[in-house]
Amino acid sequence: MARLARLQVPGHLHHVVQRGNNGQPIFTRAADYECMLNILDEQVHRLDLALHAYVLMESHFHLLLTPNDQDSLQLLLQAIGRSYVRYFNQMHRRTGTLWDGRYRSTILQAQTYLLPCMASMDLQPVRAGLVPHAGDYHWSSHAHYVGRRIDRLVRPHALYWALGNTPFAREARYGELVEGDSHAGPQAALSDATRKGWALGDTAFLADLQKSTGRRLSPLPVGRPPRKPGL
Repeated sequence: MARLARLQVPGHLHHVVQRGNNGQPIFTRAADYECMLNILDEQVHRLDLALHAYVLMESHFHLLLTPNDQDSLQLLLQAIGRSYVRYFNQMHRRTGTLWDGRYRSTILQAQTYLLPCMASMDLQPVRAGLVPHAGDYHWSSHAHYVGRRIDRLVRPHALYWALGNTPFAREARYGELVEGDSHAGPQAALSDATRKGWALGDTAFLADLQKSTGRRLSPLPVGRPPRKPGL
């Protein structure tokens, strides 16, 4: 069966995941993580993408962003593929593909899923047993949102600003959201939607989004369609 085209709609929130081939590491030392962050810094500003959050894990990375035109997200991942894979292969004396196929992505209804997605990303290192708390992990945007450092890569979404009237209030509230870890349900939905390429939101959101794309946004119903009366 032919693969569905990726959902890429300007002005909407996109969650992106890229994994290493066969689960192999794509970051093995601090210099690798720094290289990726430098590439992201260059490209998100060049392409005018709003990068809201990120986390770099040993075998994969997550990005949460809003593209401003139809092609900028794809161009970003292409630039990462060219620059980072070349760097990694040279530094580690290897050849061949680094990625496990094409990147995965989904469009999210920001009002419902922005903060749960950010929290889920921040907690990846905790769930992997790398650190006891999200704030202890260096290779994510979490520190920016809780006031531990300024990260010029990050452009906060309006929904983050709405968490409080002062920087301290926003940072404290966001830290509470992450440490509360009450996102098991959203995490499963986010993972499934990203892996399969479906949009995630309520009925009204999906209906409005459908006007911007000719692609299906959700899976077809399972089973036979209901019989029509008289047939």
